[in-house]
Amino acid sequence: MTFDELFASGAVMAILRGLDPAPAVAVATAAWDAGIDVVEVPVQAPRYLATLRAVTEAAHERGLIVGAGTVTHPDQVAAVAAAGASFTVAPGLDVAISEASVALGMPHLPGVATPTEIQFAMRSGHTWVKAFPASVLGPEWIRSILAPFPDLAIVATGGIDPDNAPAFLAAGARAVAVGSAISAPSDLERLRDRAVSAVTARSEP
Repeated sequence: MTFDELFASGAVMAILRGLDPAPAVAVATAAWDAGIDVVEVPVQAPRYLATLRAVTEAAHERGLIVGAGTVTHPDQVAAVAAAGASFTVAPGLDVAISEASVALGMPHLPGVATPTEIQFAMRSGHTWVKAFPASVLGPEWIRSILAPFPDLAIVATGGIDPDNAPAFLAAGARAVAVGSAISAPSDLERLRDRAVSAVTARSEP
């Protein structure tokens, strides 16, 4: 699956950071029930591989897939693949991680914050990147960076919530990723609705 296909059904990814298996599955289920199909489980510590495995098993029951986030070393790639991940996400740009991920059939989403990193990412074959930290870069950074890189697909990540997500989407981000701002099912529903409205408004002539 490509990121174009992954985000075809919506412009939101839910990040389940720092959760044990049971609560992570509960939050993932709430996201899926709210119409947010794309879920990422960060694996910043080895113990979160169990969380990733639990969420991927729950996702497969619905015919969905799950990605592994905070992949910061090539050695992690095989472990997240074994835990069921279908794509990987990193906070920065590391070609070794990307190559290891793609070799195992998982598309990789690298983090970028400068035009130089974007050029290198695109030269390495990436058409999708993660703008991180998005709340620091801001929506205008998205708008400005797409001028010289109009074919780039950006997932705004870091400090995104239901209130500021529409501004990033309106600026041209193809998707937003939301983590700590999710505290209740109503947040997910509001995020979904505001994202749909922003993407619809952006596509209108």
